[in-house]
Amino acid sequence: MRAFKGLLCGMLLLPLVAAAEPIGEVSTVFKWVGPNDKIVVEAFDDPKVEGVTCYLSRAKTGGVKGGLGLAEDRAEASIACRQVGPIRFRAELKEGEEVFKERTSLVFKTMQVVRFFDRKRNTLVYLVYSDRVIEGSPQNAVTAIPILPWK
Repeated sequence: MRAFKGLLCGMLLLPLVAAAEPIGEVSTVFKWVGPNDKIVVEAFDDPKVEGVTCYLSRAKTGGVKGGLGLAEDRAEASIACRQVGPIRFRAELKEGEEVFKERTSLVFKTMQVVRFFDRKRNTLVYLVYSDRVIEGSPQNAVTAIPILPWK
């Protein structure tokens, strides 16, 4: 019982990371066996900033390996974040804080989105990039949201 309580407390201390909601997808390469290669579009709300939604597009590898979750997806991704309501901070923001993370290979590769707050320009900046245990990728995309009054 003590181990269960410790595990539960540990889970509560994990950083708050958003979950993606599928928006749509298009096939890019036909595969005879298994799902096609595709580009997927997902949305997630910033867990600490009410009124912000980010849209992420990325390649998803198909085929037999992709269907079994064993394929490694490409590192490229695109991101667009928008103000969708009044912006309110639910908690204190940390520079470079991870707001979204998704596995893009069986073990070693992840795609993540981190947030920065440009106080001088009153703007939220979101960066998407991919990393690996051994070597990450310099490919990245960035989007920015000026914090404006919501009408």
